[in-house]
Amino acid sequence: MAKQGKKYLAVKAKAPTEVLSLEEAIAFLKENPVAAFDETVEMGLRMGLDPRKAEQTVRATCALPNGTGRTVRVLVFAGGDAAEAAREAGAEFVGFEDMIEKVKGGWTDFDVAVATPEAMKEVRKLGRVLGPRGLMPNPKTGTVTDDTAAAVVASKAGRVELRLDRTGNINVPFGKLSFDADKLVENARAVLSTVHAEKPAGARGIYIKACSVSSTMGVGVRVDIKE
Repeated sequence: MAKQGKKYLAVKAKAPTEVLSLEEAIAFLKENPVAAFDETVEMGLRMGLDPRKAEQTVRATCALPNGTGRTVRVLVFAGGDAAEAAREAGAEFVGFEDMIEKVKGGWTDFDVAVATPEAMKEVRKLGRVLGPRGLMPNPKTGTVTDDTAAAVVASKAGRVELRLDRTGNINVPFGKLSFDADKLVENARAVLSTVHAEKPAGARGIYIKACSVSSTMGVGVRVDIKE
C-alpha cells in the first residue's frame, strides 16, 4: 500500500465525519485540494442491488449539463458513410478491420468506443480486451448506432456512463475541482436523477444505501441523498 502524503493526511484529519448536504460536501472538496493538478470529482454510490442478478443491473448514460472537463478520445468502428460522419464529428480514431486488429493487439488508448450495428458482429470478438475495461460498445449507452456522428458529439460533450460494478457500487466522474461549485452540484444532481430513473424493476428494499463524493487524490465525504 502506497504511503499517504502529508497533504492528504492533513485533509483527512479535518474531513467531516457526519453526512453533509451535496453543496457542503462539494464546498469541502473545493476548499481542500490535495493534488497540484486539476483533480476529477467523483461520486460513489453504494447500491442495494445484487449485481449477480440480471434484473437488478444498472447500465445507462448521463449527459452532464456542464460537461466532464476532460478531453474524451473516441474510437469508432465503422466503414463507408458512417465512418466519414464520425471523422467529421471529431472522432480521433475511425476504422473497421484495421482498428479491430489494433485492439486485438492490446491497444486501448481511447476513452469511448462506438460501433455501427453491422460492425458489432466483429467487434463482439474483442470482448476480452474491451470488456474488462468497460469499453465495449453497448446499445444501452448509445454507443451501438448507425448515427455515429451523434454518438461522437454526445461522448465529447460530457456523457458519462453509469454502471453497477461487481461489488454493487456505481462510481462516476462528474466534473473537475476547478468547476464552479454550482456547476458541480448541477452535474451531481443530474447523475442522481439518472440513477433514480434507471431503477431496475427487480430492485428490492433500499435502492441507494449510501453516497459519497471525492476528488482524485482526496478523501471521500458522505452525502445526504434524502434531501
